[in-house]
Amino acid sequence: MSIIWIRINSTRQIILQGWRTNITYQIQARHSMLKFIKCLEFWSLINMAEGENGSTTLPVSPYDEAMDALSSLITKRTRADKSNSGDRYDLMFDYLKILELDEPISQMKVIHVAGTKGKGSTCTFTEAILRNCGFHTGLFTSPHLIDVRERFRLDGVDICEEKFLAYFWWCFDRLKERTDDDITPMPTYFRFLALLAFKIFAGEQVDVVILEVGLGGKFDATNVVQSPIVCGISSLGYDHMEILGNTLEAIAGEKSGILKRGVPAFTVFQPDEAMHVLEETALSLDVPLRVATPLDPNLLNGQYLGLHGDHQYVNAGLAIALSSTWLQKTGHLNFNYLDGTSSLPEQFIKGLTTAALQGRAQIVPDQFIDTERQEDLVFYLDGAHSPESMEVCAKWFSLAIEQDNEHRKNLSTQLPDNSSISRKNSSQILLFNCMSVRDPQLLLPRLINTCASHGVHFKQALFVPNVSVYNKVGTSNVAPIDSQVDLSWQLTLQRLYEYIIRGEKGHSKVAEITGDEVKEESESHIKRCENSTVFPSLPLAIKWLRDNSQRNQSVRYQVLVTGSLHLIGDVLKLIKK
Repeated sequence: MSIIWIRINSTRQIILQGWRTNITYQIQARHSMLKFIKCLEFWSLINMAEGENGSTTLPVSPYDEAMDALSSLITKRTRADKSNSGDRYDLMFDYLKILELDEPISQMKVIHVAGTKGKGSTCTFTEAILRNCGFHTGLFTSPHLIDVRERFRLDGVDICEEKFLAYFWWCFDRLKERTDDDITPMPTYFRFLALLAFKIFAGEQVDVVILEVGLGGKFDATNVVQSPIVCGISSLGYDHMEILGNTLEAIAGEKSGILKRGVPAFTVFQPDEAMHVLEETALSLDVPLRVATPLDPNLLNGQYLGLHGDHQYVNAGLAIALSSTWLQKTGHLNFNYLDGTSSLPEQFIKGLTTAALQGRAQIVPDQFIDTERQEDLVFYLDGAHSPESMEVCAKWFSLAIEQDNEHRKNLSTQLPDNSSISRKNSSQILLFNCMSVRDPQLLLPRLINTCASHGVHFKQALFVPNVSVYNKVGTSNVAPIDSQVDLSWQLTLQRLYEYIIRGEKGHSKVAEITGDEVKEESESHIKRCENSTVFPSLPLAIKWLRDNSQRNQSVRYQVLVTGSLHLIGDVLKLIKK
């Protein structure tokens, strides 16, 4: 049997021994073409594809090549804000013309959602409701936790690799051919992803598009939609202040930038200063702005929301209002529900109770320890990263711990006294990191004090640096462990944590920890204090947790992971199979 070798070069030409075939990635032929490439890759891996110069090389997979191309769009430029005129926001409309998206976007039936907290959850609930009403849905959210395809969901499922690659290269190649660095440069990372979302949803001919704003509203890439069916603004708070402003009024002004003249809009109960700005903007645009009431749990007929936490009833109420208005405006009156008092349609209940979103109030046992002991090391993951969301996260975690303890207490009464379940104690651990642009003195006290008020006290806090490689997109974009990694930010977090735990009053200054108090393990570069530990990498922190779980089998470790969605994604990569 003769060996056929292949190479997939940077122009995506498939080269076979004896003949050459150029394949252009056309949307119409995406499935057969990409499956063909996968088969060729399979054989090349088996035969250790021999290159033209006689060397043995492995081809880069089409997906990895796409991730490399996407990574090239990541820049360190300041994100769009007032000071830079939206970072040439007008370019977005040039890109729409290049990708022939003007007309398709004008025909889309869009639900557009901005906000500080809860906009991702609101979009997730809304998509689930309308999908269960029988509609073909397209959902665009951010950020992704593990794989960039999480951002594009069709009928509640991440877009498959074959479709993603077909749409990706169609957009990327067309933009590459028709842009230049001086006049019309390639779109930046998030702008390209938003454009790709529009192309995917247009190509898949979805019935409804649910768009989550990436940052702010006025200059966000999703705001090229001129005629949405309905807009929503979830809870507002202090976040991204370096871009959106230092007051709730300024932040509300940016978020309200998604409102369009005459298009109905809903929000939730807001602080007075934020609500005043929303109402003024709505009045100037003749927008009927209404406040959606939180969902009454009794309307779920004894079931529970798919997304956990009491705060989700606020997001669910907003999702119900958005879904009902969309149904009404698009002529589907048989599903209408806006009065908030009558029973919910069965399709609404099913959507609300089955909605799922990674990294928000998510509970995941470690899947890499003994199957029988997975409940001995459980991770509670929530991507909270603002003061308000820290408090919500702390309440959710405390309630989850209380419910778990009550469940095990009831279970132990049904088991023999010598049962391992009846004899195990629980220990709460905090695994934390946040971006340096955030103020930990607004985050950590809110988290720790709220937990303490509910009777939850952390046995130890673990601080780790970010491990994702932020100039590279991929499913395993984790940097190697670096013994020389800069831990100055994590040591700052540790000092603040020790200051809070020791009960000193006032948080205007971080208490200094003397050199004698910080014990460094020379080989591992782990820095220990009385109540906390700084690890030079996340994998080392996870290893420490697993080792402790193995040594202390009479203890159940409950680990709260919070402060950053990037941290949540990195942890999920390490604990889920």
